[in-house]
Amino acid sequence: MRSTDDEPARRWWARGAFASAVGAGVVPVFFAGLWRTTALLVVVLVGVVVIVACLYWFLTRRGALRWMALGIAVLAPIVVVALFVRADLLWVVLASYLLSAAAVVCARVALRSRQDETAMPEYPARRPERPFVIMNPHSGGGKVAKYDLKRKAEELGAEVVLLDGPAIVDVTELAQHAVAHGADLLGVAGGDGTQALVAAVAAEHDVPFLVISAGTRNHFAMDLGLDRTDPTLSLNALRDGVELHVDLGTINGRPFVNNASFGVYAEIVRDPAYRDDKAATVLAQLPELLSGHTGPRLVAHIDDVVVSEPHAVLVSNNAYGSSDLAGLNRRDRLDRGELGAVTLSVANTRQAVGLLRRNLSRGATQATAAEVIVDADTPEIPVGVDGESLMLPTPVRCTIHPRALRVQVPRTRPGVRPSAPVFDWVRLWTLAFRDVNSELERR
Repeated sequence: MRSTDDEPARRWWARGAFASAVGAGVVPVFFAGLWRTTALLVVVLVGVVVIVACLYWFLTRRGALRWMALGIAVLAPIVVVALFVRADLLWVVLASYLLSAAAVVCARVALRSRQDETAMPEYPARRPERPFVIMNPHSGGGKVAKYDLKRKAEELGAEVVLLDGPAIVDVTELAQHAVAHGADLLGVAGGDGTQALVAAVAAEHDVPFLVISAGTRNHFAMDLGLDRTDPTLSLNALRDGVELHVDLGTINGRPFVNNASFGVYAEIVRDPAYRDDKAATVLAQLPELLSGHTGPRLVAHIDDVVVSEPHAVLVSNNAYGSSDLAGLNRRDRLDRGELGAVTLSVANTRQAVGLLRRNLSRGATQATAAEVIVDADTPEIPVGVDGESLMLPTPVRCTIHPRALRVQVPRTRPGVRPSAPVFDWVRLWTLAFRDVNSELERR
């Protein structure tokens, strides 16, 4: 239940949002007049549509048309600003924009959930006697050596194995062998893909799992609330830790801790040239992928909902926040027992504009589900699983295992910053004027 300690502050933030929003609308009408304000809005809307359409054509066309579209996309905002300057309305537009931005900031502060409401519950953890840690010295640009993680882990009683040398090591087999010989904690300093494989072994044998933020992006570590700037702080869990019981996703039986991606992104990262020149590979492949001339035709079954021929599908271990276009900012919690599912389709300019407006009926869907099945018109499809490119047989089945993994984390850590809330004017109005409404009802 929400504490009432911050209710007055939230109420004033909500009222500030409404005051700023009203100001953003009144300023242009008062200083420019109704007709000029209407013309101003039309110019802005046309400019935005032209920019989005041209950027879409830039991504989906080849040859001269691609570069003409890019040129128009660059010139469009310059032309719009020039029109405002000529009409002596630039300062009005800037003032209205600043008031609109203030309204958004105030609304987000008012609607944001308290951190103690979104935090996962902590459980007592005992200090492990025989921790076993796998470290990849190549992950994160060499963070294992840079932060001297091997020595520091061994000083805390851990047995450490480095994934170094010419031989390919099966980390699953390595973790299974460690548990069979008495390891009472499994840890990984490496990428999210390696963490997922070892996490599955820890979940299978019900032993704690330690995440050391030594990868490149450390998405899993971020959503666990760990410090990503200094991986040595993750080792504090070995001497003063608590447990978080989090969910574990599987895709055709393979574990994942973050997400699995299908479609455009999976096809692009599959190309060997992607590692050497990401931008050129994306620009070279997108026209065919978005037009449907190459790549398999997907069908996503999100529980009972069917999405036909999306260009991209993202299935995540718990849902990402919904405050950005594709919902890919962060996950507040990892223990809700559900998959997040996002599909994107941009087969034409109308859908591209619909995405800009976050119109979920035109180009995008976001949902949660217990199971997601992705089928295709080919016997196997490329899938990006926690950043690794794989070929999997169709249909591909994604499931969630609620609270299957006991993650041991430091008692003291940065924590998870709640994602930006969904903008809800009705809820905001109730929060801002609850006392006024109650008084009117009593009268």
